[in-house]
Amino acid sequence: MKTLPIIDLLIIGIYLFSMIAVGIYFSRKTKNATQFTTASGRIPGWAIGMSLYATFLSSNTFLGVPGKAFGSNWNSFVFSLSMPLAAWFAARYFVPFYRQTGEVSAYTHLEHRFGPWARTYAVVCFLLTQLARMGSIFLGIALSLQALTGYPMQTIMIIVGTCIIVYTVLGGIEAVIWTEVVQGVVKTAGALIILGLVIHGMPGGIERIVAIGQADHKFSLGSFSPDFTQATFWVVLLYGFFMNLNNFGMDQNYVQRYHTTTSTREATRSIWLCVYLYVPISLIFFVIGSSLYGYYQANPELLHAVQMQVAAERLPHGTPEAIQQLATTLSAADIGDKVMPNFMVTKVPTGLLGLIVAAILSAAMSTISSGMNASATVFSVDIYQRYVKKDLSASQGLRLLYIATTCFGLLGMAMGIAMIGVKSILDVWWLLSGIFAGGMLGLFLLGIISRRTRNPEALTATIIGLLVIIWMTFSPQIPAEYDFLRSRLQSNMIMVVGTLTIFLVGILLSSLRRKTPNSVEVVYER
Repeated sequence: MKTLPIIDLLIIGIYLFSMIAVGIYFSRKTKNATQFTTASGRIPGWAIGMSLYATFLSSNTFLGVPGKAFGSNWNSFVFSLSMPLAAWFAARYFVPFYRQTGEVSAYTHLEHRFGPWARTYAVVCFLLTQLARMGSIFLGIALSLQALTGYPMQTIMIIVGTCIIVYTVLGGIEAVIWTEVVQGVVKTAGALIILGLVIHGMPGGIERIVAIGQADHKFSLGSFSPDFTQATFWVVLLYGFFMNLNNFGMDQNYVQRYHTTTSTREATRSIWLCVYLYVPISLIFFVIGSSLYGYYQANPELLHAVQMQVAAERLPHGTPEAIQQLATTLSAADIGDKVMPNFMVTKVPTGLLGLIVAAILSAAMSTISSGMNASATVFSVDIYQRYVKKDLSASQGLRLLYIATTCFGLLGMAMGIAMIGVKSILDVWWLLSGIFAGGMLGLFLLGIISRRTRNPEALTATIIGLLVIIWMTFSPQIPAEYDFLRSRLQSNMIMVVGTLTIFLVGILLSSLRRKTPNSVEVVYER
């Protein structure tokens, strides 16, 4: 990092070394697959809560949320407002269910309910979701560090990814959780420091930030009209509820943590601690984005510098005149993800810059490490031990997890490299996660809520739901002459509609079967 002062380099180096040291420390305790995946159920609930909070607070939040607030408004904050209701459902129903089954995988019970196909489908959806998530987070960390170092984003991803792989492979879930506890504190401190610096450097202070934001409608939560073709308040609320329900109830990253604590009560408390921390802290990131908007409006020379940077990236071989012309056409939404890195480079003093870079690294590393561990666990339990070799010795199981964790880390890096050049990190992540998670959550809810639904109805409902999800996803690519076939719903509704389609079609088919005489039922149970 040749452009950073030595004190900032020292802070970043100490942070990275500390994370690897944690992995080395816990590697001495990791003797088998159970310790690698659940830490033998000995971690306190408050640490799990901090870990869940750190997983939620990824670099997509640290960089994408301020960029989104800078480019538009606070509409995306409605996602956070939906968390308490989803958490209530998870604490009331999901945590006791998973603790009772004792299955480390979130998807094993789907085979007991509907057969092998259901488990395999959920596992594939989860792994694709994790790759999309890790890729978007790798991209976020590369965007910020490129502004500081000038190094290619591919190089940054490889260096950071290697550090994550080392401590995640060495220490397993216990290293992941305890590093996330530290990372949660670091990234929260980093956010507060950035907000303080923006407000301190703003001529006129908070009053002027508020005045500029109000004039340009930066504090709006979106339209409250019942319009589902735009990102209204209700669209984001519905998407947030279903996505958070998927996170707390179906995502291996979270379900696996329910087994690492000492009791159901402690696991439930961890969910609520996550919510109590995340909702107000996520609001701070929206405040940062709006504050940066006011700051750059008050400093047009800085705004122009960011526009020129983005224009140069879009026209790598363009003439100075062409770059200048493109820069004048760029909107706030076009440059949102570049603003915070630019502020860090130009306005954050030596010493604090190293801490903020460490905070951004924390935001990325916490989510990627948990995603790698969860993906490796699912691959081991739901794929390898299900279809390749069921009985593994302690050393074989641990070796498999080491290899799988490394492979998923490398795949996440490859996904991040493939995403270079996207307009908004947050938009890409929301779209991909909604596609992959919609069908998975619908099937899960069908299996949990409707005890009458059997294999044929579940399979039929899932196929119909997948067709709906595929249609809505690729609807914009339908030729103009077939415009009547396009979906008019906003893209975040893919998750909502896909989930409800599978659940409601499954309920309907189950009701029709009960009215049909001499119907044959095939039930998969333990």
